[in-house]
Amino acid sequence: MIYLSRFTLTSVYDEEEYINNFPRNCYDSYYPFNFFPQIKRLESMEFSDITILCGSNGSGKSTLLNIIAEKLKLERKAPYNKTYFFDPYLEKCRYELTVHDPTKLKSLKEMSKIITSDDVFNHIIEVRERNENLNFKRELIFKEKAQMGYSGWQGPRGFNTDDPNSIRAYKDYYNKHKQSGSRYVRANVGVDERTYSNGENGFKYFTDAIQPGGLYLLDEPENSLSAEMQIELVQFLLGMARFYDCQFILSTHSPFILSIPYAKIFNMDSVPVSVCKWTELPNVRLYYDFFKDHEREFEE
Repeated sequence: MIYLSRFTLTSVYDEEEYINNFPRNCYDSYYPFNFFPQIKRLESMEFSDITILCGSNGSGKSTLLNIIAEKLKLERKAPYNKTYFFDPYLEKCRYELTVHDPTKLKSLKEMSKIITSDDVFNHIIEVRERNENLNFKRELIFKEKAQMGYSGWQGPRGFNTDDPNSIRAYKDYYNKHKQSGSRYVRANVGVDERTYSNGENGFKYFTDAIQPGGLYLLDEPENSLSAEMQIELVQFLLGMARFYDCQFILSTHSPFILSIPYAKIFNMDSVPVSVCKWTELPNVRLYYDFFKDHEREFEE
């Protein structure tokens, strides 16, 4: 499904007009001005259901995703490199959607989001911190349980059979006491979230966050994922695009993700930025040449 069909960046003329009319100051850079149309010669992009931006560090792929996300006002969690000139730049950008019905458009924007590697790393750290807090609480509960064991089953001091509050307190005390240590802790604390590795938690983050009928911008989703899990992610993205009406625009270095069938790939290192086959990318050729150089080692 294609929701975002075209995105037009600020033109060379608009960039020059803004910068020439801007008062001289101490800024060394007008980022993100003076980059895409002038250096990359990129002014407009047309998207497929799966569109991939590939390029070396500093090629602008993450910046481009942030520009699109902010212009469309997509949900985001992690902060990004936003300069003083970011909002003026966004004012000159334009986009075309295939959805025009107000109700469907509202639903699309509520569903859509940008997911960055920072989001995934923060999620992994949050899971770890929550589990550490659970461990701390678990230790306190075990101590409480041990102290209850020494006091016997007579109930709290001052227990009064005629007092409903005392009876209620005693029943609560008794129920806690008769539970095994592990049952008591699970009932009062819970169990760890971390039943997965960091990479598996990262993969689960994508499968939980990506729902049917949305536009998703993914910035280097392969980070923290093994080769096997990258292949699983590819199958997941393909399934969500083909059968669940999702559109993806993502940046990546991963040859596994770049090999997604029928994906539209922009080589962000070429000038002008151009569409190419994944096998033509310099990044992929490096992998190919590396394994060719070691081909004999695989045959031994």
